[in-house]
Amino acid sequence: MSPVRVRQHVNPLAIKYIKPIAPLDWEKIYAQPHQPLHLDIGCARGQFLMSMASLTPEWNFLGLEIREPLVEEAIAITNKLNLTNLHFLFCNVNNSLAPLLKSLLPGTLQRVTIQFPDPWFKNRHAKRRLVQPQLVAELATYLSPGSMVFLQSDIEPLLVEMSDRFVQHPDFICQSQDPLLTPNPLPVQTEREQTTLARGEAVYRAVFTRR
Repeated sequence: MSPVRVRQHVNPLAIKYIKPIAPLDWEKIYAQPHQPLHLDIGCARGQFLMSMASLTPEWNFLGLEIREPLVEEAIAITNKLNLTNLHFLFCNVNNSLAPLLKSLLPGTLQRVTIQFPDPWFKNRHAKRRLVQPQLVAELATYLSPGSMVFLQSDIEPLLVEMSDRFVQHPDFICQSQDPLLTPNPLPVQTEREQTTLARGEAVYRAVFTRR
């Protein structure tokens, strides 16, 4: 299957993305629904999660993406690989995260990754950026104590802004001291991470734990 060509940036505030996702029946989605869940917000083509799901079958993985063609492509590949611990959803995280997390089995959400989200450089577009106080508060509500949140970007000011959102919430503890020197705690790199490092450019990271 050749890669689907889609727009690089999608405005999450557009009218077509207003409708939130309906709650899901997780017992029908995963072969082992009570396994710990890793949520990847803005998963793009999902190759990072496919590698993670193959490498760690004792975890379940969920990728959320606002670009529907990428989700369709990821689901088709996942089905061919018969990965029963991996699922992808087309949704707008700005309005669908809380309904989605409410339907999760209690205690299963134990890891969240937000990697290389759209920067939306212009100040007037700042409200389109993924990590907003509401998103942080929703994650705090449903993440299990001791769970990890991992942030990555190749744009330092964006990583600092995302990190500050979590620092400002009392339920999160920052585990990283320097965004440039923080190592990736996961065994798989995203495609963007690999490309950035191969060009000799910097990747900025932050790691948080839920109190």
